[in-house]
Amino acid sequence: MPDMSENEEFPFEDANWDGLEEFTDFVDDFRADPAFIRKEKEKARQLRASQWWKNRRATGICYYCGRKVPPRELTMDHLVPIARGGRSSKGNIVPCCKECNTQKNTMLPVEWEEYLKHLSEKHD
Repeated sequence: MPDMSENEEFPFEDANWDGLEEFTDFVDDFRADPAFIRKEKEKARQLRASQWWKNRRATGICYYCGRKVPPRELTMDHLVPIARGGRSSKGNIVPCCKECNTQKNTMLPVEWEEYLKHLSEKHD
């Protein structure tokens, strides 16, 4: 994850990723079945209509890049994607810009971090 600690406007606390690498070994082999995906997408639709989500989105700040965008342009992203066993729960959903959401696709947080690191090394 990009270091957001310098951005005082960033409203979310740093996530605790302890044990995530072991978890990624499990989810690498996980393939969600269509019924699970349908159920979790329905939960996401319900959360999207909630006041909780409207408050999260209201900041207008992308969780991943920290860029300020109009709140309506923020998308809902699952830190652990549904396709890889993630749930549609408040602890697994973050607001992010369309560009980050598209690029992250079904990556896990540690994979996304590696991707960003690779991009920054490529541009250096």
